[in-house]
Amino acid sequence: MAPSVLESFVSTEDVPSGDRISYWEEHNARALVGLACSSYAEDGLLGRQRNLRVGELRLADIQGNEHVIERTPGICRDLPKESVFASVVLKGQAVFYHSGGCLTVGAGDIVLYDTARPYLFGFSTPMRKLLLDVPREVFAERFRSSALPGPITLSASQITPANRTLRSLLLGLASCDGPSHADDLALELLCLLVAERAGDRPASPTRLLHLLVAKDYIDRHLHHPGLNARHVAAALGISVRHLSRIFEPEGLTPGRYVMDRRLTKAKADLADPAMARATVADIAHRHGFASQAHFTRVFRERFGRTPGAVRAR
Repeated sequence: MAPSVLESFVSTEDVPSGDRISYWEEHNARALVGLACSSYAEDGLLGRQRNLRVGELRLADIQGNEHVIERTPGICRDLPKESVFASVVLKGQAVFYHSGGCLTVGAGDIVLYDTARPYLFGFSTPMRKLLLDVPREVFAERFRSSALPGPITLSASQITPANRTLRSLLLGLASCDGPSHADDLALELLCLLVAERAGDRPASPTRLLHLLVAKDYIDRHLHHPGLNARHVAAALGISVRHLSRIFEPEGLTPGRYVMDRRLTKAKADLADPAMARATVADIAHRHGFASQAHFTRVFRERFGRTPGAVRAR
């Protein structure tokens, strides 16, 4: 079963300019949350939204030009929504206004907020965000509380493995790709992030969560020739022995996984027409191989063909 399932897709681009706001509001009331929208852009509201189901959760991938959405006290009353939202801003600059003040939000930041409380989310630039919809009963089970006392901001300036991995996980899910039990992993990552933000020591993460964070770290550092299990373990704050135990059910050592990822990504680049101008040596270096001869030897052992043969096809 796919980790995420596309439920709907809408775009205002083919909707008459004067009808775009009402179209957007009506779709969101059905698929996500009741809200009021406005935009002063010359072209009117240009928005696209993909709505996906991820186990017990829902995910919305939202892109648009500058606009404001608001959940007023009246809308909260007339169109109730019992969820906590986690908005991961991928692009744009925004403000988040609530009863306790105003937050400035930028690309890479994550905002957690309660849909039962009024708020305004306004983007002054073209934007994209991933919004994870956590039903209140699910939130209560994981966070030992049925509501947030106020919004929580997780800043991109305080990068942690959990922060990066949550964004990577949600981006994968937005493309209907990702690990099994993705909803559980997303919730565990949120728990870790909230605990980090509060300065608390989080509960011990599960093996699957540690594995996901480790794999994400490896993928982002494949270009470093010296990448090894010690670096990965240090990034996760665990011992090399613990890291090896985490990888055991995969049938791989951490070092073998690093090599497999390098070879898999290199093979994809060799077959990619967009990479036709890159030499075999360039591609080897791009994925952390210090020696082209070593790359050719391990590539042939893994795939039964030389890099040049794959490039020639």
